[in-house]
Amino acid sequence: MKPFTTVRRLAALAAGIAIALAASAQADPWSESYRLEALGRYAEAQAQIAPLSTRQPAHEFAVIRSAWLTYLQGRYPESEALYQRALSVNPRSIEASLGVMLPQMAQYRWADAIKAGRKVLSDSPWDYTAHVRIMICEEAMSRWDDLAKHAAEASSRYPTDATILVYWARAESALRNVRRARELYAQVTERVPGHAEATKYLKATP
Repeated sequence: MKPFTTVRRLAALAAGIAIALAASAQADPWSESYRLEALGRYAEAQAQIAPLSTRQPAHEFAVIRSAWLTYLQGRYPESEALYQRALSVNPRSIEASLGVMLPQMAQYRWADAIKAGRKVLSDSPWDYTAHVRIMICEEAMSRWDDLAKHAAEASSRYPTDATILVYWARAESALRNVRRARELYAQVTERVPGHAEATKYLKATP
């Protein structure tokens, strides 16, 4: 076989593969939606699944994903409404209940987010994500006593977790319990050596 013939055949094969992949992407809105999300093109990612998220009967996963992509676009009231729609489809969905907290927190509606988080905890008492998001709200509201007690209790369930220890340390620091805060930040550095916040605090306090 002549070299130039082989090259032409390989080129034709490559072109065929490219066309097939493009057709596959067009036929699969999910793959395209994830690809666009990875590129930060959230509105386009949502548009790919819009026909599924608005159909009847509801496509639960499409509604939840649409709520997430709407949240990433900063369209918080619409995102919350979509998460609530997902809950109307499946009231037992912990994921949708957790999702409701995101647009509420983004709008500084801390009390509403805590209420939504507690709804999750009523079904799943030690759901990690719900506890951490409630801690974020407690910190935002400067509810230091509540945060300290909450983080201490959560830390007993997740003793290797550094994030919960950080919130506990912040609360103790705000309550001027410097010694306790130092002990907690020291534990943070055991779990995450070089942790910026913990290291800074330990260097700044006697």
